[in-house]
Amino acid sequence: MAARWGFVALLVVLAGCSPASAPALQPPRPLLVGYYTPRGGAAPFHVAQLERSGAADRLTHLVYAFGAVTGGRCTGGAADPDEFAQLRALKQRRPALKVLWSFGGWNGSAGFAAAAADPPAFAASCRALLDDPRWAGLFDGIDVDWEYPNACGATCDTSGPDALPRLTAALRAAFGSDRLVTAAVSADASPGGRLARADYPAAAAHLDWLMTMTYDYAGVGDPAGPTAPHSPLPGAQAAIAELTGRGVPVSKVLLGVGFYGRGWTGVTRDSPGGQATGPAPGGRGPGVEDYRVLRTACPPTGTVAGTSYARCGATWWSYDTPATLTAKARYVRTQGLRGVFCWELAGDTADGELLGALHSALS
Repeated sequence: MAARWGFVALLVVLAGCSPASAPALQPPRPLLVGYYTPRGGAAPFHVAQLERSGAADRLTHLVYAFGAVTGGRCTGGAADPDEFAQLRALKQRRPALKVLWSFGGWNGSAGFAAAAADPPAFAASCRALLDDPRWAGLFDGIDVDWEYPNACGATCDTSGPDALPRLTAALRAAFGSDRLVTAAVSADASPGGRLARADYPAAAAHLDWLMTMTYDYAGVGDPAGPTAPHSPLPGAQAAIAELTGRGVPVSKVLLGVGFYGRGWTGVTRDSPGGQATGPAPGGRGPGVEDYRVLRTACPPTGTVAGTSYARCGATWWSYDTPATLTAKARYVRTQGLRGVFCWELAGDTADGELLGALHSALS
């Protein structure tokens, strides 16, 4: 009898902790990831500016870009040990901030073909480089920015659809479960496009997350127009649907946003769809300019497809603003995506307008 009453008492206690009365589990806070390229903009961008702008306090992860892939191995590229020392000091002041080293990029992806021929050797070289005693303790993981496996970017690759999964599997084996392994991936969801050319779901099994480069849909290779938003939300939605439809967990997908605009000149039409005579002059090159410049040089005159556009005389630009990024961040939350990443931090204002808007909307 005593045992029976003990069992009843246990049921009463458990009833007080029933799922109905327990607090609901909250999803993890979305990630806010920023690419840092010291020499990527019109002027050098220093580690100290990460603190002055508030980026160091708002970001969950900082991605240093880029290391090189040479001879099938990870190499330092133009990495500056003094700069790494400053990054390590920054991380010591803000221990919650995680730092990754990204390899590849648009101009540095040709070496991945050789890496895919011997993934274990590639991965071992990357682990050795990230753990170099000169900057030991700085990097929490590695980011692969291969543009694009088994498809064309600045160069074309024919390594096969399984090349990226083999590479990411080797990296995971080399770095283990306590280090981050991530990848920046295409956002081309067109039939037979880049997302269809590689086995991204198999690669995702070895990755902590994938960053979809959901920008540059217009303004690249179309100097005569038509003018169009380069970072439209519908394009992002299609890319994310393609990835998740193929089997990539939505909880491993980050939405990409650009801290820059793409523009044309010789335009006579205010709304999108106009013809042009060429790319607009830009501080980052023909047709490309930072948000920090555009916000005053050519303020928005309208919105389309979840992003802003502006016409100033004969010049037409498309770029995101704090308001459009707030809406994109809300989309990330409602869809259960893992977070947002930005390319890249030097394009923001000195006080971090864009990153601040993302941080507020994701919090």
